Amino acid sequence: MKIIKTIAVIILLAGCKSAPKNKYDTWSEYLGGADRNHYSTLAQIDTGNVQQLKIAWTYETPDSGQMQMNPVMVNGVVYGVTAGLKVFALDAASGKEIWLYKDSLASNGTSRGVAYWENGTDKRIFITVAANLIALNAADGKLIPTFGINGKVDLHTGLADEAKDKFITSTTPGTIYKDLIIMPVRVAEDAGAAPGHVKAFDVRTGKLVWIFHTIPQPGEKGYETWPKEAYKNINVGAVNNWAGMAVDVKTGTIFIPLGSAAPDFYGANRKGANLYANCLLALNANDGKYKWHFQMIHHDLWDRDPPAPPNLITVTKEGKQIDAVAQVTKQGYTFVLDRNTGKPLFPVNEVPMPASKLPGEQAWATQPVPSLPKPYARQVDQLTENDISPFANNKEELKKMFIAADKRLFAPPDTSNVLLFPGYDGGAEYGGAAADPYKGILYVNANEMAWFLKMTTEEQFTEFVKNMGRGGANAKKSAGEQIYTIHCAACHGKEREGNAASGFPNLTGVAQRLDQQTASQVISNGKGKMPGVSNISKEDKQQLVEFLYGVEKKEALSDFLSKMKTDKFMHSGYPKFLDNKGLPAITPPWGTLTAIDLNTGQQLWQSTLGITPELPNQDTNPTGCENYGGPIVTENGLILIAATKDGMFRAFNKYTGKLIWQTKLPAASFATPAMYSINGKQYIVLACGGEKLGTPKGNKIIAFALPEL
Repeated sequence: MKIIKTIAVIILLAGCKSAPKNKYDTWSEYLGGADRNHYSTLAQIDTGNVQQLKIAWTYETPDSGQMQMNPVMVNGVVYGVTAGLKVFALDAASGKEIWLYKDSLASNGTSRGVAYWENGTDKRIFITVAANLIALNAADGKLIPTFGINGKVDLHTGLADEAKDKFITSTTPGTIYKDLIIMPVRVAEDAGAAPGHVKAFDVRTGKLVWIFHTIPQPGEKGYETWPKEAYKNINVGAVNNWAGMAVDVKTGTIFIPLGSAAPDFYGANRKGANLYANCLLALNANDGKYKWHFQMIHHDLWDRDPPAPPNLITVTKEGKQIDAVAQVTKQGYTFVLDRNTGKPLFPVNEVPMPASKLPGEQAWATQPVPSLPKPYARQVDQLTENDISPFANNKEELKKMFIAADKRLFAPPDTSNVLLFPGYDGGAEYGGAAADPYKGILYVNANEMAWFLKMTTEEQFTEFVKNMGRGGANAKKSAGEQIYTIHCAACHGKEREGNAASGFPNLTGVAQRLDQQTASQVISNGKGKMPGVSNISKEDKQQLVEFLYGVEKKEALSDFLSKMKTDKFMHSGYPKFLDNKGLPAITPPWGTLTAIDLNTGQQLWQSTLGITPELPNQDTNPTGCENYGGPIVTENGLILIAATKDGMFRAFNKYTGKLIWQTKLPAASFATPAMYSINGKQYIVLACGGEKLGTPKGNKIIAFALPEL
C-alpha cells in the first residue's frame, strides 16, 4: 500500500463542504443514483465499527455463476437478477423471496441489474432478456401486458431492415428519466454488428419516443467523419453504449459514454475520426437532441470503449464551483469536463501517435491525453525489462517476448505482437468509479494486466484453419469444427481447452453443464465478455452446437473456406502476458484502488487491491489482483469493495486508503454492492456468483449489517 498524502489531507477533506442531509440515503437506482456515484450518507456503519459487520441474511438463487448485478432497494424490497437472468424481489430486512420471474428466453447470461419506475400505484421493474426490454409489475413480478407486445419491446425497434436480425441486447439497466427509459445496448464487435443507436422508450406503452444515430446519417453532425455509406450498416456497426449512462435530472441532460466502432481492430472500412465512437455524448434527455460531445479516442483500433457510466460531481477551481462530469477509461485516463459545455477542466493534449503499417488502415495521427489527472494505472511506454515479474520462473522467456513486442503508446495493431497495457479490460472496468459528489473526490479500482494484441492476414488465417484439423492439414473436418475454428478457437483454444486465466472457459465438458438449447442461446446472446455471434447463419450455429456436443457432420475444408467472408486483417485472440504459472508477467501491483482529487487533478493516495494467495508475504506485501465491480463510498469515511479475484470483501479508510477490515465471501463478487437502511438498520448487499477468472461458481446474494446490540 502506498500512501501519497499526509494527515493534512484528512483535515482538508474533513473541512470541505458536506453533502446536504436527507440525500443519498437510498439505493433505488443503478449504482446508487442517477449521477452513478455509488455514494451514501448513511452513517450507522463507520470506520470505528465496520470490523463488526456480520452476514444478516443470505438468499440462494436458483442458478449459479457470474453475477455482475448491482441490486436496487425500493419500498422495502430488494430487486436484482440472477446468473440465469431470473429477476427476483426480496424482503430487504430478511432476504425472503417475494417473487421470481423467469422469461422463456432466459438462460445463462450477464445482467448488471434492473431499472425501477413508479407513478402512484403503478410500479414497474425493467429488465432485458435477449433482445427484449421487459416490463414487470414490481408487486408480483408479472408481465405488464400494456407495455409493448404482452410486456415486451424488441430492441431492434427503430433500426433499419439491414439490422433487424442482428445481435442486440442490453446487459446494463436502462436509465429512467421522467416517463422515459433510455436504453444502453450491447451488439457484436465484428463487421456484422448492428448499429448502437441510443433510443428512449415510453415506460408505460413501450413506444419509441426518440432515437439518436450514433453513426450519423447524411445531414447529421459527424457524418463527415465516416465513409459516405457507413451509416447503411453494411460492413460497419456498433458505436453503442453498453456501459450505462448518467443523467442530470435538474438540467434534463443525459451523459452517454459510447463505445468503439465495429470491427474493433481493423478500420479500413471506417476511415476517419468516427464520431460518435469513443465519445462522451451529452443529449437532451427529453427529446434526444444533441448538446455536445467529447471524443476520447479517434478512430479506435484497440477496443478502448469507455467501460462505465460517468460520474456527475461538483468541483472547485479558482474558488468557483463547477458542475462537472468525470469519465474513467480502460487506458487509465480520467477526463474531467464541464457538464454544461463539454470543455475539459484540465488541458487535454493531442499527442502524435504511431502510424499503422497495415495496408488499408489509417490510424489517427494524434490521440487526446489529459494533462491531469495523471493515469491511475501504469502506461505501456513506462515499462522496461526490469518490470518482468520477480515471481516468474521463466524470466528469460518473458523478457524475449517483452522485447519483441511493440510497447509504444497507442501502437496500432500489427501482424506482430503489440503489448496492450492496461489491457483489453482496463484500467477501469464495468464496476465504474465511486465519487463524493460535493467534495469532488473520485475513487477508482483498476486492473494492471498486460495482454497481447495481434492481427492475422486472410492468407494466414486460411492456413491456420487448414492446420487446425485433428486429423492433419489435409483431413476433412466437421462443418461445426470449422465454424468453431473460425469463431471460437482464438479464445477457447484449438482443443476447446479454454484459458481460465484470460477468462475463457473450457468447452470440452459443455454437454455436462448446459443443454443444447442453452448453449445455442449463449452463442446468440453472448455471456460475460463474449458478445453474441451475429454473423453466422442459423444452420451454421446448429452445426457449431452439434460439434460441441459430439455430433459430427463432415464437409470438405475447401468447400467451407469458399463460403467464408473474412476481413483482410483479423484479430487473432486475447492472450494475456502471463508467466508459466499463469500469473501476470509484469511486476505488481496487479490491482489498485486510487483516490483522485478532481478539484486539483492530484492523486491523494493509491493502495494495492487484492492478494495472490499462492504467493508469499501477502499480509505484509500484497500483490493486488484482477478485479471487476466497483466500490461504495460513504460520507462518513468508508470505501467498501469486493470485486477481487481473491474473493474478499474489504473496507478502506477513504481519507488514507488504509485497509481496515476484510472478510472472505462464499464466492467471489464481481459486482458493485448496494447500501440501504430499513427499520433503522443499515445493510450492504452484494452478489456472490464467482465463475469469472476461473473462480468457483456461487449462487448467493448476501446482506451484511452490524449485529444487534
